[in-house]
Amino acid sequence: MNTEPATKILVVDDDASIRFFLKEMLEHEGYQVTLADSGETALKYIEREEFDLALVDLKMKGLSGTDVLRVLRAQSPDTVVIMLTGQGSLESAVEALRQGAHDYLFKPCKTIELRESIRVGLLNRQQKKRQRELLRQLEYHLSSTLEGVRATIGASGTVPPPAITRPAVSGEPTDSEPQRFLQHGPLIVDLARHVITTNGKLLELSPTEFNILAYLINETPRVVPPQELIREVQGYASETWEARDIIRYHVYRIRQKIKEAGGNPDIVQTVRGVGYTVSNE
Repeated sequence: MNTEPATKILVVDDDASIRFFLKEMLEHEGYQVTLADSGETALKYIEREEFDLALVDLKMKGLSGTDVLRVLRAQSPDTVVIMLTGQGSLESAVEALRQGAHDYLFKPCKTIELRESIRVGLLNRQQKKRQRELLRQLEYHLSSTLEGVRATIGASGTVPPPAITRPAVSGEPTDSEPQRFLQHGPLIVDLARHVITTNGKLLELSPTEFNILAYLINETPRVVPPQELIREVQGYASETWEARDIIRYHVYRIRQKIKEAGGNPDIVQTVRGVGYTVSNE
């Protein structure tokens, strides 16, 4: 029989249908769910108890999701926060990530994405708690060792060789971690979520179109030849004429979708006889 307490999740959303859907889904997964219909109500719950994870709507009347996030980071830093947004804009989501949110999801959430984000968030929470415990044990060990060193120096006047080195802790951030976001002018790319926005509006790109535009943004201001795009994005070598025709079609589609989203389609520029680049304008 499992005697571990159920994981506690706080759902903060001013849309009753969203709250109902999340409650049904999360309780079916075995989580203990608390619902808040506003940021103000959420703060009352946060003052009374600690939650393992919080699903917080980004845009609400009164206190916003970022206000709730700020309070959670100050009062309950171990709580994993996933932001929910009904807008296609990445700017507010990126800012929430900078402020300490674990992830963001577009509403209506796909159940499989929500489950995976919760799973990874709770796993990260457990790993961080284990790391802190290891560091506490290490600090205690070091403190005890230093007391022994002081006693030895006091008795003999000599300094013994060091006996302890700090062990590497799994999961610590490194400079080699991959970049998640790319931004060039009005275009923002989320490589993890595989989405691109222009001026805050989501582009409805196919996987190939996403990869081409993301690659061009990453390589800007360099002009990228069609054959390179085929090789790097689609993974095969092609003849010059074949690559030119394939990429020309995809770039046309990308420009159309940027235009439909209210952006400037000419931001993706053709350099005749060379390839494609993303404009600085």
